[in-house]
Amino acid sequence: MGSRGGREAQDDAGPRASFHLSHSVDSSAPIERVWALLSDARRWSDWSRLTKTGLAEPAPGPDPNAVGALRRFSVGPGASLERVVAYDPPRHLAYELESGLPIRGYRADVFLEPRPGGGTTITWRAGYSGRPPVLGLMIHAFLDWFLLDTAGRLARAAEA
Repeated sequence: MGSRGGREAQDDAGPRASFHLSHSVDSSAPIERVWALLSDARRWSDWSRLTKTGLAEPAPGPDPNAVGALRRFSVGPGASLERVVAYDPPRHLAYELESGLPIRGYRADVFLEPRPGGGTTITWRAGYSGRPPVLGLMIHAFLDWFLLDTAGRLARAAEA
């Protein structure tokens, strides 16, 4: 489950706190099927709560979703931009938020592990810094729910 760290940092607008989240979900789908959905930014709107998804800038090289890709995700009028910083098919995808939420240093790592007997364990971890108490806690609660919901939706979509 998610947890809130207690380390504080100082900047020109006041103290910031470190936050950390981690959720694991099991899917009966093979790792390759889960990876195909996770790694393709254009398909996230097919299985997640995000309404518009895609690439603002493709990665250099043959795979447009690899390291360097700038992904654009939105729900309603708001949008976020995330840069892919790790891409190790079919086991690990990491991205860093470039814009879209009032937090700093957001990085998420998604790990896929084959399960004994079949299926895949999806582990989604994230960390960032934000302002306590009210806004920081509200954003933390939203991200905690969103990551668990997104991991669950990914697991179910890969099983379909």
